[in-house]
Amino acid sequence: MPSYDHPRTLVCHPASGRAPMRNALLVLATVSLAGCATVGPDYVPTEPELSAQFVGATGLNAALDAEAQWWRGFNDSRLNVLVSRGLSQNLDIQTAFERIQAAEARMGTTGLNAQLQGGLSATAQQTGGSVASTLSVERGTLSGTYVLDLFGGVRRGREQALADLQAARFDAGTIRLAYLSAVIGAYADARYFQEALAISRQNIASRRQTRDLVLEQRALGSAAELEVAQAQAQLDGAIATLPPLENGFNLSVFRIATLLSEPAGPLLADMQRGAPQLFPRADGQIGVPANLLRNRPDVRAAERRFASAVAAVGVAESQLYPSLDLSGTVTMQGATTWGFGPTISLPILNQGILRARREVAASTARQAELAWRAAILAAVEEVQAATSTYQRNRREVQALRNVLASNERLLDLTRLAYDGGSSSLLDLLDVERATATARLSLASAVRDASTAWIRLRIATGQGSGIAETGGDVAG
Repeated sequence: MPSYDHPRTLVCHPASGRAPMRNALLVLATVSLAGCATVGPDYVPTEPELSAQFVGATGLNAALDAEAQWWRGFNDSRLNVLVSRGLSQNLDIQTAFERIQAAEARMGTTGLNAQLQGGLSATAQQTGGSVASTLSVERGTLSGTYVLDLFGGVRRGREQALADLQAARFDAGTIRLAYLSAVIGAYADARYFQEALAISRQNIASRRQTRDLVLEQRALGSAAELEVAQAQAQLDGAIATLPPLENGFNLSVFRIATLLSEPAGPLLADMQRGAPQLFPRADGQIGVPANLLRNRPDVRAAERRFASAVAAVGVAESQLYPSLDLSGTVTMQGATTWGFGPTISLPILNQGILRARREVAASTARQAELAWRAAILAAVEEVQAATSTYQRNRREVQALRNVLASNERLLDLTRLAYDGGSSSLLDLLDVERATATARLSLASAVRDASTAWIRLRIATGQGSGIAETGGDVAG
């Protein structure tokens, strides 16, 4: 890790001979401009050491596109509409854009604008009295000051502001990813609860059929009252599962409405029409770790904050050295008078606090570098964790499909056996319960696989909308 405790040495070449006192300041300015280098360390981008591929990679190492609309791979037109609408309406995204506007405005306070100040003032006054006649006095003064950037403090300040602006743009990409994760995840939850409700209603219908069958056999004297009670208990238990699932669906839709900054009522009515569960139909391409340096907006924002902190060291360092201002005034009051000359300021008595500020800036730069490196490691971990989860969720989905198929076949055979009197009611109820559990487990696994897919896409930075060389965020 580079050190920022001892910034680049300032080297000045003093003029020889004796200059008249009235020219001393001008000589100092000329010498300083000619022989002084910009203080503070230069930010030099570094390439962190990364593995050639992620753990768990399946050989699909193609570069990923940060602007890819990967959610369209779910083939759900309603989801596509909601995502698009929210990208232009979400309040967090709009707030991120406002932060970009503020950072752009701060750029206007740097560079030449930070070196120039001054203005025009004018007065018109009339005086008089019982003895003296009325006297009119009019005066106009034009004044201005130009701060010479002797040691590069202004240049470092502009570098810092530019890096902050770029970080704000990448922050908008991070917020965009957070929105995508939240809205698509809530949509996946809503469709899961609808599927679970459909399964529960199917289970209720099946258990009602069993209860009615037991009642018929009770009427014929071939079933006991205990069996009727057992069948009714199973039916009541299935009915009791509906309210929590209905509430889960409503809460998911309410979440979507908040993310879209819309009232929930119309969206709830639209979502109640139903749609299949989300399920990814593509392989989990994850690219290579180096892609994260380009696609992950949080990583790129951390790198830009690192650059900003390095520039801030130069700003703090420049405060240790003399400053030179060129100022002048022109006054018009009858006769025109003017004045022009340099002013030098030497920070002598406050060297202690200025050096302390430089040390604080150097420490802040080191912390920013550590934060950047930590962001890279966290991004790699997120991709690998999401990859592992997604791969295992897909295997679980396939296994549960096999379990459900086996249970449905067993249910058909058990019902036939019960009708024929060769199987007990308890056997039938157990198989019905196992089949219902298998259906709900499969629906839950499908949601988990979709959620893992969403996290994987977010972890790789796809959908952030950041440009390769800028930081602009697509709407």
